[in-house]
Amino acid sequence: MQVPELLQRVGQVLLPGDEFRLDQEDNISLTEVSRPSRAVCGPGLRRSGARLLVCKSGVLRHKAPNVFWIDSQQKRYVPAKGETVIGIVTAKAGDIFKVDVGGSEQASLSYLAFEGATKRNRPNVQVGDLVFAQFVVANKDMEPELVCMDSSGRANGMGVFGSGGLLFTVSLGLVRRLLSPLSELRSDLEQLFPCELVVGMNGRLWVRSCSVQQTLIVANLLQSSDSMTAPQRKELFRKVQQGAL
Repeated sequence: MQVPELLQRVGQVLLPGDEFRLDQEDNISLTEVSRPSRAVCGPGLRRSGARLLVCKSGVLRHKAPNVFWIDSQQKRYVPAKGETVIGIVTAKAGDIFKVDVGGSEQASLSYLAFEGATKRNRPNVQVGDLVFAQFVVANKDMEPELVCMDSSGRANGMGVFGSGGLLFTVSLGLVRRLLSPLSELRSDLEQLFPCELVVGMNGRLWVRSCSVQQTLIVANLLQSSDSMTAPQRKELFRKVQQGAL
C-alpha cells in the first residue's frame, strides 16, 4: 500500500477488523522510515505479513510525510516508554514507591529517581501524593518503572505536586489535543481563565486556578470539551465568558 492510497482514507472512521492488503514490496518494518514513499504505522494500526490491520476504532489521522495512526476516544491507558504521566502514590515497599498510573498494573518509583536524591537526602513522598513522572521501562514483560528526572538528572518540572488543585480524568484523545503545539483548546482556556494545568498522557489532568470556584469551572469546561466539536466548544467558552453559564 502506497502513501497516496492511505491518504484517501484520512478523516474516515475505521473499525477493529478492517484491513488493507499490502503489496509485497511495501511489506516493511514498522520502524523503517528511510524511504519516504512508505507508510509508517502508529497507534491503532498493526502490520501482519502482507496485511495492515486496524486494531482500535477511531478516525484515521496523518502526519507529514508518511505517519498514520488511529485517533480514538480511548480511556484505558497502556504505558509507553518516554511518556509523562500523573501518578498517585499508593504504597511504600522498602526503597520503592508503588504508583497508580491508570494502567493494568502499578508502576515502581525509586526514592533515588528524584533530582538531588541520595541515601541521606531522601525525597519527601507520602502515600496519596501526586507525582508527575516519566516511564523509563514500559513493556509487557517487565514491571513499569518511573523516574522524576530527565536524562541529565534534572527534575524539569517532574516530581511531587498537587497542593490545592483538582485531579480528574479525560479521554486520551483530549490529552493529545491539549499537548498539541498549536492547541486551540489550551489557547482558548488560557484566555478565559489563567490557571496551572498539568497534563498526563495517561488521561489525567490536574488544574489549579485563583479560586476553588474557578478551578471547578475549568475542570467542567475541559470535561465538556471532550465530546464537543470545535464550534460547539467555542460557543460554550463564549457563553461562559459572557456570564451566561
